[in-house]
Amino acid sequence: MLQRIQTIWTLLAVLAAVFLFITGQDVVISDSIPLLTIACIVLVLTGALSIFSFKNRKRQILLNTVSIIINVLLIGVLAYWLLNLSGGIHFPEKGIEPVFPLIAVICLLIANVYIRKDERLVKSVDRLR
Repeated sequence: MLQRIQTIWTLLAVLAAVFLFITGQDVVISDSIPLLTIACIVLVLTGALSIFSFKNRKRQILLNTVSIIINVLLIGVLAYWLLNLSGGIHFPEKGIEPVFPLIAVICLLIANVYIRKDERLVKSVDRLR
């Protein structure tokens, strides 16, 4: 069922990855590898796969956990990028790129809570049969 609350939280995390892709066009971490673009594409694909694997809750939790790990790594990489820019991290007009992975991590953690709650509900109903 796509109309569950964890689907909305996962969709918000996917939207955060899309916004990171849009706002992160000026981020140059490595000259040879477009790291941010690849990470955003992977996050959108794992989020979409997680949304459409609603019948397999264990796979949903696994995909959300992989997305959380990628987002945490992105937060670290973007913080490193901000620290190496001229002027330091004290200027707020530099960019909001690290905020989007943080929002995605929070949304995915909440989605995992609701997925586990559904899993417990299904197991309790199976015991009554």
